Amino acid sequence: MTPGNNGASTPEDDDPFGYLYADGQANGAQPPSGGYGYPNSVNRVRAVGTRQYGQQPQATQTAAYGQASQQGAYGQPNAHYAAPETLPGGAPTAQQQMPAGGGGGGRGGRGPNTKGLLIGAIAVVAAVVIGIGVAMLGGDKDKDEPDNQANPGPTQSQESKPSPSKSKGGGSSESELPKSDVKTMRLGEGVTTASDIKGAKADGGVYVTGFNHVGATVTWSVDGIKKAGTYRLYVHYAVPGVDANATLVVNGEPQDRPIQMKNFGGTTPKGDYEKGWKETWSNVNLTEGTNTIELACNEGNQCDALLDQFYLAKD
Repeated sequence: MTPGNNGASTPEDDDPFGYLYADGQANGAQPPSGGYGYPNSVNRVRAVGTRQYGQQPQATQTAAYGQASQQGAYGQPNAHYAAPETLPGGAPTAQQQMPAGGGGGGRGGRGPNTKGLLIGAIAVVAAVVIGIGVAMLGGDKDKDEPDNQANPGPTQSQESKPSPSKSKGGGSSESELPKSDVKTMRLGEGVTTASDIKGAKADGGVYVTGFNHVGATVTWSVDGIKKAGTYRLYVHYAVPGVDANATLVVNGEPQDRPIQMKNFGGTTPKGDYEKGWKETWSNVNLTEGTNTIELACNEGNQCDALLDQFYLAKD
């Protein structure tokens, strides 16, 4: 064939719906005799809405519909209804099942309340954020505000353990070990007490004089030594601008080295005992309990000194 109007042709070569257009009608197109406009269909073409699929006439159909409404609920099979796909020439269709509770697409249906759910979620998030903010503000307030309770006083350990005053030479506290004024000790022959010269640390400024001769002794009976060991014996004395010394006797045994009572620094003028008050020390080995410590002026000692106080400290 050539382009153009080639005349009538077989139905399968022509547009089955050509009769619906003006140019098709002008060319003599006729409605097909089959149903749905397809060849070889046994049904007649009908106007939309007038085709009946296996149903009875209108009166019978109305009565049947009423019976179906009374006999079965909505969505139940109807004995008077035949689906189009079951009829000859009918096209198969997919059956859709209505969701339970009605569809949300129609005007009468009601879908999920998404707006209410969104509002509820926003309210929950806002409550959580507000709660976190309040908790953070409360924590900062607790840190910033001072404690309402009164400040506690010092603990018992602080009160009962004041910082002890250390004795010279790095020993322990004087209150831990015996300390005594020389005037309370046993004085040997020719040794007496006086208080004319100022500067003595003993009670009442009393000191021992008359020690500057051979045979003079001052004996201290020491009680309360809790542990045997080496201790330091401190002696407070005054010299008239010259060095002095004495023999140290511990528990009846003379020590190899005398205790030195020097004019340290050489600053004391000769003959001036008041400006010559100084302190010296020597190690002594003591036993637990009671001990005797004696200063003796023996041959070879230089004993021109005033004595006023003895005390012990840990070495």
